[in-house]
Amino acid sequence: MSGGTIDRRTLLGGLAAATVAAPLSAQPAVAGGEVIALWPGRAPGAPAKLPVPRTEQRSSDPAFNDRWLTGIDRPTLSVRRPANPNGAAMMLVPGGGYGFLSWDNEGEEQARWLTALGVTCFILSYRLPAEGWARRDTVPLADAQRGLRLIRAGAANYGVDPRRIGVLGFSAGGHLAGSLATRADEQVYAPVDAADRVSARPDLAALIYPVVSFAAPFTHVGSRDNLIGPQQSQADRTRLSVETRVTAATPPIFLAHASDDGLVPIANSLALYGAMIAAGREGELHCFDKGGHGFGVRLAKSLPASAWPTLFAAYAREKGLLPA
Repeated sequence: MSGGTIDRRTLLGGLAAATVAAPLSAQPAVAGGEVIALWPGRAPGAPAKLPVPRTEQRSSDPAFNDRWLTGIDRPTLSVRRPANPNGAAMMLVPGGGYGFLSWDNEGEEQARWLTALGVTCFILSYRLPAEGWARRDTVPLADAQRGLRLIRAGAANYGVDPRRIGVLGFSAGGHLAGSLATRADEQVYAPVDAADRVSARPDLAALIYPVVSFAAPFTHVGSRDNLIGPQQSQADRTRLSVETRVTAATPPIFLAHASDDGLVPIANSLALYGAMIAAGREGELHCFDKGGHGFGVRLAKSLPASAWPTLFAAYAREKGLLPA
């Protein structure tokens, strides 16, 4: 595992509801490519003083980016188009304990292998709930719903089939992707335009080493507290746990997790997979002996967990998201 991944584990393990403790430098968050603003004007529930966008470069290698973003004042979708599009689209949701976004490891690097398969990718830069937004526990989900709706409403502009749009999330981004898959119809913001009449339900969801439960003992406390805040009840924790929200409308879910994950226990994925089975929903779970947390696509090829993208692509073909 890379040094950046180890640092991430250390930081996430003690992440509190305030802000990321590591020093950050003010820089443009991302450059290049098409960027879609999620909201006209200010996002819903904006504080009087917006967060200041910051980027921390975790890599000391000038040829290798490993950026963490905070201060998301203007949530966006960053478009990454394939050379040979096949009509499939994926909204990519980086993790970071709801305290930062692991932009390269769980965004740009995922877009590279997916666009090579012909998938049009949209990296979601979503608001961080502890940065002053009203109704903080709904803020990331509002951005995810709005992002999926904008992709579907504008599908023709991107060569995308509106019936073949998936979501891929990591760690706390996996919690957000799972929340989108199970709460797509929940109204968490006031409609702003015609796009909000379009369904926010993804056709397939993939959750990699995801945070799932806020109610169980194996929760990731930093993600839970960043999302809900200091005033939280057991009812809040249960309501925001993905495994409690599975219904007959939940789309197929792909899960991958390592049993040696010392930050977000594999019990999270097991709980969601069990809930899917109990509800009679389609799902696939891959459990690996080694891999730890935050591995993205950076694992050595000698580790079986490094095969998760190939396994996901096979599942996506079976479910019709990718062409056979």
